[in-house]
Amino acid sequence: MISRFAAVLAGGLLAVSSFAQAYAQDASAAASLDVELNALAPSQKGCMMTFVALNKLPAPINKVSFELAFFNDKNAVDRITVLDFRDLPQGKKRVRQFDMPNIKCESVTRLLINDTPVCDGPAAGECMKGLVTRSQVSVPFEG
Repeated sequence: MISRFAAVLAGGLLAVSSFAQAYAQDASAAASLDVELNALAPSQKGCMMTFVALNKLPAPINKVSFELAFFNDKNAVDRITVLDFRDLPQGKKRVRQFDMPNIKCESVTRLLINDTPVCDGPAAGECMKGLVTRSQVSVPFEG
């Protein structure tokens, strides 16, 4: 009887442990900074880039900027620039557009977020650590 009770207790503890691990993984997966490359469109200056950002980090972002590397058709870095995404309230989607002078949309073959030089609000390093990128266009967008 005691061994049966011990087996049931051990099984219950294992189930609770598994549940706690799954809950911790779900909580950490939910804490992210999602940035999507939504559109590229030719403009008078060069290329209008549209991004959609969603802050799912545990704190609002008062100011954030991303250092982007633009790759050309030879897979070489063509340009590096910093884009100011301003504030990103917690749990709210924000659209940010940037008109990139002297860049032809068709010459951009890949974009990479190289760094987050400014991330005011969350704990140090959280913006880059929680970064999740995706692209709605044919140009890959990485973080």
